[in-house]
Amino acid sequence: MVVVGGGMAGARLAQRLAPSGADVTVVGEERHAPYNRVLLAEVLAGRYAPEAVALPGVPGAVVRRGVRVVRIDRGERAVVCDDGGELRYDRLVLATGSNPVLPPLRGLFAEDGGSFPEGVHAFRTMDDCLALSAAVRPGARAVVVGGGLLGVSAARALAARGAQVVVATQGEHLMERHLDDSSAELLRAHLEGLGVEVHTQCRVRGLLTRDADGGAEPSRQLRPALSRGAGGEGRTARPVVTAVELADGYRLDTDLVVLACGVRPRVGLAQAAGLAVAKGVVVDDALRTSDPSVHAIGDCAQHAGVVYGLAGPATEQADALADVLTAGPAPRYGGTRSLTRLTLNGPAALDIASFGETTPAPGDDVLRLADATRGAYRKVVLRGDRLVGGILLGDLGTVGTLARTWEGDEPLPSPPLHLLTDNGGS
Repeated sequence: MVVVGGGMAGARLAQRLAPSGADVTVVGEERHAPYNRVLLAEVLAGRYAPEAVALPGVPGAVVRRGVRVVRIDRGERAVVCDDGGELRYDRLVLATGSNPVLPPLRGLFAEDGGSFPEGVHAFRTMDDCLALSAAVRPGARAVVVGGGLLGVSAARALAARGAQVVVATQGEHLMERHLDDSSAELLRAHLEGLGVEVHTQCRVRGLLTRDADGGAEPSRQLRPALSRGAGGEGRTARPVVTAVELADGYRLDTDLVVLACGVRPRVGLAQAAGLAVAKGVVVDDALRTSDPSVHAIGDCAQHAGVVYGLAGPATEQADALADVLTAGPAPRYGGTRSLTRLTLNGPAALDIASFGETTPAPGDDVLRLADATRGAYRKVVLRGDRLVGGILLGDLGTVGTLARTWEGDEPLPSPPLHLLTDNGGS
């Protein structure tokens, strides 16, 4: 069995398969041991060392790090790696994850399509996190492009490192996919209380740079400069970012730019192999692709029309596939009722949780409890006698009860006010 992808989903599957005695090889493109991607912001903030977020090892499995699979030969049942190696399989599992979405910014890439300008960082992998951590310093100016879950986490972590942070998001409010207007305003107030400047409905148009040799005038175009010094003759140096330009013409001077514009399923390998792909790699209830000997799990997989892109569903899919592969065809994956949770640690900690349908449909009932003084907000959406969604911000004493009630999809007692009380979470 060959697992392509050494992230959370691939590592979890290998751990679950280890007791079965299966011959498992995990091929991971990253050089790091598998780690908990959810905690990258804590590493950036300096609260955890990189090794503290490592996942447990995979006993009995062969793990190849820093190796990329470049082709799947379905006829030969083999994968070809960038180091020239070839691995044959009886079952192949794609756990290729997702790539960061890169906005169409003028000046983001050099003319040869190479790397970002100096000071510009994605925030998806451990290498991204370590590079950004090495670049940030107290007083540094940082612009985070994107106000979703990832952007908020990055902004909070950079502020904890003493940076002067600006968040620029096209959305009407922060974390549009998870929060409503009221809860987003509380989140905004929380960030602003930490010194983070937030600009909503704000589109970044391009990057301004200067030559690496210290040319005085910023440029809208990336003009490679020759590096100088020992051994540097003839090599091009990256331009250095100096500002971001907004669509309305304003300019934000900056030392760092963090691209946190979401993620996209990584499906190129599956697509080139002729597997069915929509938004993600299409899988059935046995997590099989259009080729019965190939499975897909995690961020790259699309089940019943849904690409989750979250750690919880990736873990559930890995567990479900382990059951399918070790117990025969009976076990099935029926989808995940996923709860999104974000904890912003530090002196002024803030917890956020969101699940289900947070925007009520016509005829739905909404229970809401807001406490601006304490920065707390609770909202649940009810459809008849069922809980269909909710948002909690601040004190999450009730999140356990709410999550169990929602996941169980059971009738609620009337009146269901206990859903918003601290007693309900005990």
